[in-house]
Amino acid sequence: MNLFDVYPLINVTPVKALGSKLWDEKGDEYTDLYGGHAVISIGHSHPHFNQRIKDQLDRITFYSNSVHIPVQQQLAKKLGEMSGYPDFNLFLCNSGAEANENALKLASFATGKSGFISFSGAFHGRTSGAVVLTDNPKIVAPFNQRADVFILPWENIEAVENQLKVGNIAGIIIEGIQGVGGIHVPSPEFLWEVSRLAKTYGAKLILDEVQSGYGRTGKFFAHQWVEGLVPDLITMAKGMGNGFPIGGVLIHPDFKASYGLLGTTFGGNHLACAAGLAVLEVIESENLLPHAEKMGEFLISELKKISGVTEVRGKGLMIGVDLDRDAAPVRSELVSKYKIFTGSSAGKQTIRLLPPLNIGPNELSSFIGSLKEILN
Repeated sequence: MNLFDVYPLINVTPVKALGSKLWDEKGDEYTDLYGGHAVISIGHSHPHFNQRIKDQLDRITFYSNSVHIPVQQQLAKKLGEMSGYPDFNLFLCNSGAEANENALKLASFATGKSGFISFSGAFHGRTSGAVVLTDNPKIVAPFNQRADVFILPWENIEAVENQLKVGNIAGIIIEGIQGVGGIHVPSPEFLWEVSRLAKTYGAKLILDEVQSGYGRTGKFFAHQWVEGLVPDLITMAKGMGNGFPIGGVLIHPDFKASYGLLGTTFGGNHLACAAGLAVLEVIESENLLPHAEKMGEFLISELKKISGVTEVRGKGLMIGVDLDRDAAPVRSELVSKYKIFTGSSAGKQTIRLLPPLNIGPNELSSFIGSLKEILN
């Protein structure tokens, strides 16, 4: 039996990882500036992370959500304190797409409506509902297509209000920073207006922080750069488990829970929650939010000085670098010659950078020097 061939692969086989470094089967060392799609938040094989999971393995690894699981409550309490949303409720699941699916359901249940708004360049997942709100027709099967989903122009508040006026909109979903779309940061004014209009027309605001959350931008969530903005629902995953599958939805206290409203078999299992707690503990103990902000400012500043770089977007360690040429050959050379992993995006001229939050200045300076050599 062969694997179903749906992934374009980098010709590297990592067999070991530590911090921001990877090693292949030949012993060659690589610097990871992509973190496996922003998943590696506290570095590969962090000792505290590993120990937390080992300790949990020695106690209990799994039971379903039909029993009390104290580590879930511990995670919820810690997450509430660190995120600034202690009064919100937490629903645990397994991935970002699943988190978005559950947020969409909650918005629809709460409003009694079925329509949703997202934006050009959006990526919200590949599952049945999330994929319809993703701006990529190639991955939307005929089965997924819905007439009451509207993908509107980015930063066009008039289009948002016009669609809300038509009615039947349960919610608006927007990324804290667009990731796959090429690292596009919504302006504070746009986010504020989207929030205001959602309230005015009785729609729920869903902030998709799957890629942009968990400290990546220097705030716990990217939308918190807009002071005072409070969404109805916040979705997260990726950096939440540092490689262990876990996702979640933060839910405004106005939403009413009932038995069976949402559900999952594996979501919130003992091992996943141990991993989630470890990530929060390391972010807190190592002061990674201000570190990510500082490293991001340094990296963005230096990238803007490079000839051949036409634009740099992002916040903290979520950065898009536009080149004056196709980015694919540049990324390929960064891996093959300079042993540096970077990411692609929907824009063919864009390199996406999503390194671990504890990346150091030496690794970033090495990347800057390598990119200069390639472009010049």
